[in-house]
Amino acid sequence: MLEFAAAVFFLIITPGPGVLSIAGVGSGYGYRPGIAYLGGLWVGNNLVAALVISGVAAAALALPWLRAVLLWGSALYLLWLAAKIAFAGARIAFIHSERSPGFWNGLALQPINPKAYAVNTALFSGFAFLPASLAAETAIKLAIFNIIWIPIHIAWLWAGVTLRRLDLAPGIQRAINVAMAASMLAVVGIAVMAQL
Repeated sequence: MLEFAAAVFFLIITPGPGVLSIAGVGSGYGYRPGIAYLGGLWVGNNLVAALVISGVAAAALALPWLRAVLLWGSALYLLWLAAKIAFAGARIAFIHSERSPGFWNGLALQPINPKAYAVNTALFSGFAFLPASLAAETAIKLAIFNIIWIPIHIAWLWAGVTLRRLDLAPGIQRAINVAMAASMLAVVGIAVMAQL
């Protein structure tokens, strides 16, 4: 069980679309919209977990054409997001629009987030610790997963809000934007390479 908890921590804390976008919402809009967006990410992530646990994701992703559509659709979305981050200029606001992203934006991200499927598949198909009761093991895994997921995403939201308040020099803000965009591109590259 400790190995599972460690895997959850390290798989979730690394940059991916969810944590980068929650930091972006925090830096661009503050805590209140960030909490709404976080709620959407959480519901969406648990939806992906349910799809993985139930086998629906595996059945759907067994169709090569559907897997390709989801892969390229999510890659294009993440590339667009990376471009918005990279070209945000000398202001840390990873995501910028007139309306702040909210619950539905966070919820919509997770079903197309390749990292969400990869993480959930790795965690729920491995790390068996109660082979006599798959239902109990799955329930415990879901509890541990969410106990770790929530504070990590709150920490990324806090990091985004903190960056907003620091009033850093324009060059530093531009460098942070480029580093975040590069991280997003790495996620896209890994997802595409894993499917080829």
